[in-house]
Amino acid sequence: MSQCQSRASMALFRADSRSACRNMVFITPTRSSSVPSYTSSRCRWTAAFRLSAPPRNRLFHSNPRFPSTYFNFSTSTRTHSTSTNRMATAPPYNDLKYYTFGTPNGLKPAIVLEELGLKYKVEKIDISKNVQKEDWYLAINPNGRIPALKDGELRVFETGAIMLYLTDHYDKDNTLNYPQGSSEYYEVMSWLMWQMGGLGPMQGQANHFRAMAGVYSEYGIKRYMDETKRLFDVLESRLGKADWLAGDKYTIADIASYSWVRAAPLFLGIELDSWPGIDKWLKRIAERPAVQRAQKIPEGTRSVEELAAMGEAMRNKVDAMKETKRDS
Repeated sequence: MSQCQSRASMALFRADSRSACRNMVFITPTRSSSVPSYTSSRCRWTAAFRLSAPPRNRLFHSNPRFPSTYFNFSTSTRTHSTSTNRMATAPPYNDLKYYTFGTPNGLKPAIVLEELGLKYKVEKIDISKNVQKEDWYLAINPNGRIPALKDGELRVFETGAIMLYLTDHYDKDNTLNYPQGSSEYYEVMSWLMWQMGGLGPMQGQANHFRAMAGVYSEYGIKRYMDETKRLFDVLESRLGKADWLAGDKYTIADIASYSWVRAAPLFLGIELDSWPGIDKWLKRIAERPAVQRAQKIPEGTRSVEELAAMGEAMRNKVDAMKETKRDS
C-alpha cells in the first residue's frame, strides 16, 4: 500500500471513530431521595485517537489504544438535583438542640451536656401527649422515642449514640471517657451496652408492670422485678469493690446506669440496702452539680420528692386491681 493510501485509511478510521463515539449514550442509574432516576452522558470527542505504527506485515493495524484520558464523560443531563442533605464539613457544628422529657433515658444525655458545659437548646417533647409520634419529630427520630439530638442538620437518636457523639466531638480531653482503642475505653463500652441492652429494658418493664399497667399481673411483676434485682447484683459485683464502673474515673458508663438506678426506689419501691456499693455510688453521682442541673431538664421536670409520691400512688393503683383484674 502506498503512503498516500495508508494516510487515507487512517483518516477514514478517525472519522468513523468520531462518529461512533458521538452517537454512544451511556445510561447510569442515579438516586435522589427515594426516587430512582437515570443520567444520560454523551461521549464527547476531546482528542484524536493515537494509532500505533502499522506493522510491516499487515496493511493496517486495527487495534488503536483508547486511554481513558481521551474521553470526557462530564456532560450530562439530570432529572433530579443532587441531595441537599450532604454536609460540606464534618461535625461538630456547635449548634446543639436537645429533644427530651423527664425520664431516665432523657436524663442520660442531659447529664453529659451539663458535665461538658456545652451550650445547647432544649425542646420539651411531652410524651403524655404523644408529641414523639408527630411527623416532624419522626423525621428526627424514626423510632418515635425520646431523646434525640441535632447538631446543625445532623441528627442522632438513641441515648448511647447521643452520649458517644458528644464525647467523641465535644470532649477532646476525655473527661467522661477514655481514649479510643484503650482497654478502659472498651470497658466503658461494655458497661454502656450492658445498660442499654439489659438494665434499661428490664427495669423499664418492671416499672410498667409494677406501676403503670392497666391490669395486675403477678407473673409480669415477679419476672421483671427479679431480673432487675439480678442486674443490680451485677452492678454490685463491680461497685462493691470500685468507685466507678470503668477504670478509675466517672464516665458515661456511670451516667447511663445512674439514671435508671435512681428511678428504682421512686417507681419500684426498691431499697438499696442490699447493694451498699451501688448506694454509695448513687449518692456520689447525685451530689455532682451538673447532675443536679440535668435533673431539672426540661423545665417543669418533677423533683425527687414529687417523683417518689407519684410512684407510690401509681403502685397503689396497680395493687388495687389485684383482686379485680388478675393475670397470674
